[in-house]
Amino acid sequence: MAADAGDGPYFLREIEKNDGSVLKLKQCYLGDVGCVVWDAAIVLSKYLETKEFYDPSTGVNVWAGKRVLELGAGTGVVGLMAATMGAHVTVTDLDELQTLLKANIQENHALITSGSVTAKALKWGEDASEFLPAPYCILMADCIYYEQSIIPLVESLKLLSGPETSIICCYEQRTEGVNPKVENTFFELLQQYFICEKIPLEKQDPEFRSPDIHILHIKRKV
Repeated sequence: MAADAGDGPYFLREIEKNDGSVLKLKQCYLGDVGCVVWDAAIVLSKYLETKEFYDPSTGVNVWAGKRVLELGAGTGVVGLMAATMGAHVTVTDLDELQTLLKANIQENHALITSGSVTAKALKWGEDASEFLPAPYCILMADCIYYEQSIIPLVESLKLLSGPETSIICCYEQRTEGVNPKVENTFFELLQQYFICEKIPLEKQDPEFRSPDIHILHIKRKV
């Protein structure tokens, strides 16, 4: 993971894929939490490349042709990774992050051959009908940090997911300030409607993983 100086308000973060190609993510020097590539987003991106999902040597490619939605996409790295492997991805975040998302889509368009990626605004808890029918997979990395966003986030997950939708959530466990309370509140609410399975470290990317960063598979309760 290399950081290089960029021009204008951006600087570049490079994420090498398993095939040797490189995703280039513009980050903002100034801005809110969505303006940088967080470690959990890199861990989740590389998890999408593990053999469970994607193994060109055996022909396995879970992502090919699938509809995927990313919530709280920020720089868009997770959704872009899925798109490079053939998924049809919509990356979503607030209005103020659309310029950055679109810049990163343009920056990496040459890597997206069979898949596609589009950026759209979505405010959690509000009307999500334009994103239906429910996608194959919902991706979210480091979306659990504002107490006031917990209820709207779970509401969006309920609105956007169907009985077959797989939600993959990656977050960095933080022990300072209000973070533990926010995480507990999120999971208490989430588990009223969803079932969660924690993915062990040995099933994650061998290099891009951490005991402090957790990956969960989430499905709606039947």
